[in-house]
Amino acid sequence: MSEVKALIEETVEIDATPEAVWALVTDLPRMASWSPQVVKTIVRGDGVGLGTKTINLNRRGPLFWPTRSKVVRHDPHTEFAFKVLDNGTVWSFTLEPTGTGTRVIQRREAPHGTSKISSVLVDKVMGGQETFQRELGEGMRQTLARIKAEAESPA
Repeated sequence: MSEVKALIEETVEIDATPEAVWALVTDLPRMASWSPQVVKTIVRGDGVGLGTKTINLNRRGPLFWPTRSKVVRHDPHTEFAFKVLDNGTVWSFTLEPTGTGTRVIQRREAPHGTSKISSVLVDKVMGGQETFQRELGEGMRQTLARIKAEAESPA
């Protein structure tokens, strides 16, 4: 079994305010329009805040799988993160104001690896950790590019 990277990270500069970018990255039902792996996100309860839980449907080629997540960091206009309860990873967006807009850093953190079932499935069904993690990085770049395009498009 190959090793799970503790951190996968991608960054983009967006010509929009942190407030405008925050409105996008915390709009979880819209994540499917940006992320190549997310098919649908259902927010449980009213709005998105600390402790909000979601049910997610993900896809990679012909494979579909559900996950559950919980918002674990919610610092308006600065940091937003959710933990995938099924594998223990934390996905986050950090927003930093710049002179011309906002630097957005997206991370997938797995400091303790992932669940045993997740690791086995990635190794046996998804081509191994190295391939899958490379795809996650590419997916993050696509997600950030799509968020950037939306944030910078004329209203």
